[in-house]
Amino acid sequence: MDREPLGGWVYIMANRYRGALYVGVTSSLAARVAQHREGTGSDYCARRGLTRLVWAERGSEIDECIAHEKRLKRWRREWKFALIEKANPDWDDLYDVIL
Repeated sequence: MDREPLGGWVYIMANRYRGALYVGVTSSLAARVAQHREGTGSDYCARRGLTRLVWAERGSEIDECIAHEKRLKRWRREWKFALIEKANPDWDDLYDVIL
């Protein structure tokens, strides 16, 4: 029996307005952001204090999300800033809004 592919999320964490950024992918955004906020999500985020969810996009298939994450990681910082600011101009923490 074939299982239906599960969706996922591509997301960006930040420590402050136009500060350090982390682009990630997950199947459970709430759990992953909670890990980042607790300092257990990734060493990179923990070292830089990246606890603010500033952008997230839902995808219907995890493979597509992974490909999108890889593309975003290659983007210039200014392009990532523009992406965030298009949906979240004040760089608010979206944790309680999205989840």
